[in-house]
Amino acid sequence: MWEEFPLRPHFRRNNMKRGKKYVEAAKLVDGSKVYSANEALDLACKTSTAKFDASVDVAFRLNIDPRKAEQNIRGAIVLPNGTGKTRKVLVVCRGAKQAEAKEAGADFVGDSDMIVKINQGWFEFDVIVATPDMMGELGRLGRVLGPKGLMPNPKTGTVTMNVAQAVKEIKAGKVEYRPDKVGNIQMTIGKVSFGADKLQENLKAVYEALVKARPSTVKGSYVKNVSVASTMGPGIKVDSESITKK
Repeated sequence: MWEEFPLRPHFRRNNMKRGKKYVEAAKLVDGSKVYSANEALDLACKTSTAKFDASVDVAFRLNIDPRKAEQNIRGAIVLPNGTGKTRKVLVVCRGAKQAEAKEAGADFVGDSDMIVKINQGWFEFDVIVATPDMMGELGRLGRVLGPKGLMPNPKTGTVTMNVAQAVKEIKAGKVEYRPDKVGNIQMTIGKVSFGADKLQENLKAVYEALVKARPSTVKGSYVKNVSVASTMGPGIKVDSESITKK
């Protein structure tokens, strides 16, 4: 039986007043049906009520307990078609690495000066890449960066000596994943303008990465359910077994 699960605000549809456009769009979705991935993504595009090129998000409910270290999976994936978003990258490093970062397309590059700026409330970036030698200083900002999901981490490739590669991957559409307290993983997989086929290619990449990251201690079903939605559109249930099929 399908279980409802907590999602981003635009995934939560119950007990909320909706505009006419949303109500009309929601009529196109059969709430009792689990759609194939391509059908669901096509519907997500068709039911977008935004006046802009809305993002399309996916939410997975996994049979994991993030309180257990071995089940608190975390990683990153380069989406084959990118996300459609331009992410601003800050690289914290010293010496020759700064030139490498700038050449690779980093938006901001520095060392201790950047750490001071962040401590003063500067957050005009989306991702931080740092070399290992800078993590001692950067780690002191854990209380500030941690809650915002901005602390660099080796598991996501954002703590590395190869800063150029890290910047290029992020600019190409690299996305990070990590579960919330109850095991839900949510992320953007593209824009409505991508169309269902390109969105499915991105969804497949995410799904395969999550399956590969399955903890050995998980018993029974791993992917409990999947849902997609555009930024201001209704949530649509997806048959997980159809994600890797054309």
